[in-house]
Amino acid sequence: MKYVVANIKMNKSYDEMKSYLMGMATRFSNDKVDLTIAMPYTYISLGKFLLEESAIRVGGQNLSEDEEGKSTGEISGRMLRSSGAENVIIGHSERRKRFKEDGKSINLKIKSALKNRLNIILCIGESASENKLGKRSEVIREQIESAFKGLYENELDNILIAYEPIWAIGTGVTPSAKEIGAVVKEIRKIISDDFSTTAGEKMRVLYGGSVNGKSIGQIKNVKGVDGFLVGGACLDGGEFLQILNNL
Repeated sequence: MKYVVANIKMNKSYDEMKSYLMGMATRFSNDKVDLTIAMPYTYISLGKFLLEESAIRVGGQNLSEDEEGKSTGEISGRMLRSSGAENVIIGHSERRKRFKEDGKSINLKIKSALKNRLNIILCIGESASENKLGKRSEVIREQIESAFKGLYENELDNILIAYEPIWAIGTGVTPSAKEIGAVVKEIRKIISDDFSTTAGEKMRVLYGGSVNGKSIGQIKNVKGVDGFLVGGACLDGGEFLQILNNL
């Protein structure tokens, strides 16, 4: 089974999203792929309605640290779940950078998501400068350990880790298959060190960052890669279905 998360980001009008979801619901039929479409909050209920009879899961792109109250403009885990979301992306690099989300904030979001029975796609990855300075391993370890602080091992069953090197997002540049394989090994070792060997082996690890029809062919057979987080290439339903059918 390959796990694929489509990150719509801040794209598509209501009518465009409705058409997109209807097309995916009727045309997606790959039983070897567990597919989530992570959509803007305003479309979660629509997604739940249109995808209910399909195998496609509804996901959110973020959630608040808070359960409820004075957080204007935010959305809680309870709201996401009650609107129809099953999964949620947490810690995407765009939010880490633009909204200054740090390890403590991401840890609180994960705990809120777990409390509200949401599965989590945790995004991690280093910047170009961190990569150039040889700090990738250090950055990844810090991001994982701060995010998972205070969690029980059984809670990891509800979490996928998406490795998205920041320098690869939207650039058309992807690490080599060898590099991705090395990072996946590092991720599993961190989980094994902090929890158990079994937990490290069970953790589902995705790759994200300029994933498209061309790059996916070079990455899909990398040992330990359990799937993909797809950004721009998921926006065209026809192109995205071709990618899914090649997995």
